[in-house]
Amino acid sequence: MNNFRVGEEVYVIYRNPHAVNVANIEKAEIVEHPHNNQELALFLHDAYHPLAEDDAVFSSFEDAEELYNQLFDYKTYD
Repeated sequence: MNNFRVGEEVYVIYRNPHAVNVANIEKAEIVEHPHNNQELALFLHDAYHPLAEDDAVFSSFEDAEELYNQLFDYKTYD
């Protein structure tokens, strides 16, 4: 997590909170946490999300897409 800097654009694998079986790759920005300037947060969908160790955050879309395809291998359902 220390690899990210404020202002950096990243890509996250984001699960839809209203449909748990739906996930997308979304662009987000690394920002200072609004309530604790010692922590980082993701700014995604006009909201702040605390940056956690287990978040799927990537510097490039291609890296995010590679893991996304491994996790959601839809070919097995054909």
